[in-house]
Amino acid sequence: MEPTATRPPSESLDALLRPASVAVIGASNDPTRIGGRPIRYLRAAGYAGRVYPVNPRHGDVQGLAAFPHISDVPEAVDLVIVAVPAPSVVDTVEACAARGVRVAVIYSAGFAEMGAEGQRQQRHLGAIAAETGIRIVGPNCLGVYNSELGFFATFSTTLEDGFPAPGGVALVSQSGAYGSHLSLLARKRNIDIRYWVTTGNEADVSVPEVLGWLAQQDDVSVIMAHAEGITDRNALVRALETARARRKPVVFQKVGVTEVGAQAAQSHTASLAGADPVYDAAFRQFGAYRARDTDEMLDIAYAASFGVFPESPRVALVSISGGVGVQMADAAVGFGLDVAPLSESAQTRLKAALPYASPRNPVDITAQAFNRIDLISDNLGIVFEEEQHDAVVAVFTYVAAAAGMVEPIRDAIHAARERRPGRVLVLSIVAPPDVVRQYEAVGCPVFEDPTRAVRSVAALHRFSRVFAEGKDHIPLAGAGGTSDATTIAPSTRSLPEGPISEREAKRLLSEAGVPVVNEELARTVDEAWRAAAAFDGPVAIKLCAPGILHKTELGGVVLDVSTETEARRAFDTITSRARAADPAVRIEGVLIAPMVTGGVETILGVRHDPTFGPVVMFGLGGTLVEVIEDVSFRVAPFGEAEARRLIAETRAGKVLRGTRGKGPFDVATLAAALSRLSVFAAKHGDRIDSAEINPFVVLPEGHGAVALDAVIVAAVLQDPA
Repeated sequence: MEPTATRPPSESLDALLRPASVAVIGASNDPTRIGGRPIRYLRAAGYAGRVYPVNPRHGDVQGLAAFPHISDVPEAVDLVIVAVPAPSVVDTVEACAARGVRVAVIYSAGFAEMGAEGQRQQRHLGAIAAETGIRIVGPNCLGVYNSELGFFATFSTTLEDGFPAPGGVALVSQSGAYGSHLSLLARKRNIDIRYWVTTGNEADVSVPEVLGWLAQQDDVSVIMAHAEGITDRNALVRALETARARRKPVVFQKVGVTEVGAQAAQSHTASLAGADPVYDAAFRQFGAYRARDTDEMLDIAYAASFGVFPESPRVALVSISGGVGVQMADAAVGFGLDVAPLSESAQTRLKAALPYASPRNPVDITAQAFNRIDLISDNLGIVFEEEQHDAVVAVFTYVAAAAGMVEPIRDAIHAARERRPGRVLVLSIVAPPDVVRQYEAVGCPVFEDPTRAVRSVAALHRFSRVFAEGKDHIPLAGAGGTSDATTIAPSTRSLPEGPISEREAKRLLSEAGVPVVNEELARTVDEAWRAAAAFDGPVAIKLCAPGILHKTELGGVVLDVSTETEARRAFDTITSRARAADPAVRIEGVLIAPMVTGGVETILGVRHDPTFGPVVMFGLGGTLVEVIEDVSFRVAPFGEAEARRLIAETRAGKVLRGTRGKGPFDVATLAAALSRLSVFAAKHGDRIDSAEINPFVVLPEGHGAVALDAVIVAAVLQDPA
C-alpha cells in the first residue's frame, strides 16, 4: 500500500482552527439557514476576527457588509465557509485558491456519497488542494469550531442553547451529525470541548491529520475521534505516536464493524472500512483506546480529562453494600484490574474504626458508617492512602448527596488527593448536577453506574501503561539501527514472479532473520533416501512444488520416516499424488527435514489489509488453527517489545509461559522472529498478498524456535496500461 502524502498538520491546520478572518460564501440573512447560522454564531460568541459574507444578491448580510464574489473581499482570508449547491462548489473553491484563501470548509453534500459523477467532482477538489495548497475540509461536513476564540464555523443546531466552555478536550469526527450529537452529550457530562472538527467526505483533510494537529496543541489534554474509515494509515500512526509521546489519551470510536456497517460507511462517505480485527490491533499497538459506543467514548474521555493515570492495575473497591462490592469486583477482574486484598495494617485500622465492616477488598463499610460521618471520611482516607493500590472506586449511591454529607465527604476526598495526587478516586453516586460538580472540583470523576466507574479506572491504567511503553523501536536487519512504522524503506530485492515454492519461501524468510528448519531438497528417489539417512533420527518428507499451498490435504506430507523403504515409498507416493491432482504440476522434488518435537506449534502470518497494508498475524498453529481461532494482529513493522505484547494477548501466550509441567518456552526467539517477519513484510509491501508459517515450533526456553512449513503468495502485479 502506498501511503497518501500529507502536509505537516502543524503548518496547514492553524488557519482552520485559529483563523484571523473568515468569509461565508452563500451567506444568508436568515440566521436559521445553513448559510446564515455560522454568521449568527460567530457574532453571538464574540469572535474577534473579521467576517465577510459573500452573496451577489445582498449588499449586507445580518448587519455585515457583503461582497458579490470572493475576489471582491478586501483580503485573502484564512478560512472560507462554502455553503453553495454542489454543482457550484468546484468553481467556488478554485476561485478561493486563486484569491489566496488558506482553508475551505465545504458544507455542501452531493459528492462521493452520490455516485460516479460525485466521486469525480470530489477527486477534482482533492486535485485542487494538491495543486494550489488550499486545504479543504469536507465536502459534506458540518464545520468546525474553537470555543476559546468564539470561532463557531458550523451550522449545527446544538449551539442554539449556548456555546461550550473551552476545556481541554478536543473532538474530531468524520460524521458531522454524530460529532454534533456527541458534543451535546459531552456538555451534559461536564466535558468542555475546545476544538471540534468534522471532516465529512475527506477530499483533503482527514481525521488522522486533524488528530495529529490536536496532539501537538498544549491546550489539548484528551482527544476523542470518530471515523467510518481511514484512508491514510501513516497519518494515523504518526498522530497516535505523537499523542502517546505527549501523554494525551486518544479515545477512538471506529464504526463499520460488521459487514452491514462497513457497507453503510462506504455508501455514506465512500470510506473503505478495512478489517475490523486489524483496526482493533492497530489501536492497541499505537496506544488509542477503542470505544465501542457513545457512552464508552464519553466515559473514558471524561475520566481521562482529570489527568491522573494509575500506574498499577491494583484497585481498591469501597461500598456501603456487599452486593455492589461483588458486582464491582467481577467488573474489575473482567476489565483486567487486580482486586488484591488491602494490606494487613490497613485492614486492622478499618476494622478498629468499623467493627462490622468487611475490610479486605472489596471494602464493605456498611450503611452503619453513616451514623458517624467522620468515620466515612477517615476510612476513605485509609483506603486511598493504601500503598499497594493506585486507584479507588467508592459507591455511596445517594448517601453522598444527602444533607450534611456532601461537605465532609468532599473535604475528605480533597485532603486524600492532596496527600496522594498520583492516585485516582472515582465515585459512583446519584446526585444533582451541582453536587456532582463539587466532587469534580476536587478531582473526583463521578459515575452513576459502578461498572462504568470501574471500566474508566481500567482505561486510565491502560493509558498509563501506553505512556510508559513509549514508541516501539523496530530493528532494521543488517543496518544496525532502528526505525518506526512509517519509515521502513522498500526492499531493493523483488520477490520472484509467479508461484513461490516452499523452499524459496523459506530461503527468503531465512534471509530476513526468521529461523527455518534445516532441510534438503531431493529430486530423485535415491537422493531422498541419502538425504533422510544424513539426519539423525526420523524425518519428514514433503512435496516441493510451486503453486501447491496445501500439501497435507493433497497427501503430500509423510511424517516419521525412519527406513530406506519408507523414504523411497514416501517419495513415490508424494510425487504420484501430486501428478494425479494436477498433471501440469511442476515438481521441484521433495523436502526432507528432521522431525521436531517437544515444542508448541504456533502460526505466523502476513496478510495485506486495504487500510493498514501488511499486517502480521500470530496464534496457536498446527492443523486445528482454523478451529481454535486463536489469532491476533499487528501492523507491520514492529519491534520485539510489541511482538511480546502480541504474543501475550493470545491463548498461545499462556501456553508458552508454561502449563501443567511443560515450559516455559522460548518466547524471546519467537518475538524476534515476529519482529523480523514484520520488517520483511513492510519492506515488500504490496508485493506480498499473504504469507504463512505453520507450524512455527517454539522449543523450550533457551532452545530457539523453527519454521517447519512456509508459504508466500506474491501479489499479482497490475498492468499499468
